[in-house]
Amino acid sequence: MTDQNSFILIGADRPSRYVILCDHASNRVPPEIANGDLGLSQKDMERHIAYDVGAAGVSKRLGEVLDAPVLLSQFSRLVIDPNRSEDDPTLIMQLYDGSVIPANRGLDNEASKFRIETYHRPYRKAAEALAASRDDPILIAVHSFTPRLKGRPPRPWEIGVLFSHDRRYSDPLIKTLKTRTKYTVGENQPYNGALDGDTMDEIALRQNRLHTLLEIRNDLITTKEDQIAWGNEIASHLEVTTAGL
Repeated sequence: MTDQNSFILIGADRPSRYVILCDHASNRVPPEIANGDLGLSQKDMERHIAYDVGAAGVSKRLGEVLDAPVLLSQFSRLVIDPNRSEDDPTLIMQLYDGSVIPANRGLDNEASKFRIETYHRPYRKAAEALAASRDDPILIAVHSFTPRLKGRPPRPWEIGVLFSHDRRYSDPLIKTLKTRTKYTVGENQPYNGALDGDTMDEIALRQNRLHTLLEIRNDLITTKEDQIAWGNEIASHLEVTTAGL
């Protein structure tokens, strides 16, 4: 296992062509960022605004079952979002789902540059290096989503499959999920997978690599047991999908 300030890499030597990426694995605020405190309550830091609840556990289990490497971020998305381009206005959020992030308000260019160079770029470079280390890799990005945003209607999907213009892997995976499960499967839900400069755009789309992005509703993966169960099941669906290509 490789443990860096911005990421953890598990199983770099695992031989699978799958590469598991978890952009929002952690709610950690490094001590050099506002003394490790963004000014939010502990309750807020445990919400989806700070990280993708349960996604790290699912990612680790996927890696174990598929014998695949797993890259996990080691900083909160509120420090800086590794799934955004460096020029995205939501790269460092000041307000998210009703919560103001005090330490991010009025951030100057030097402070923003420090976060980009210390966390964002090393994570992206690690993702690219990992993908490049495989012959014909399949990149699987694992995220989770809250059942409901404040003031919005409930989200009915258990799992979402997100994609941009390259649907070579996402379309057959959607078919597999709809055939083999009773889940309500969101196609580009709860978000659209076409986002210029995000991780999948930079690491997969621009390199013509097979890929997909999974969104799992986070109330279904709050416990370790649930994360293991979902990891086991998703791995089986991925293997069926890959075998059919």
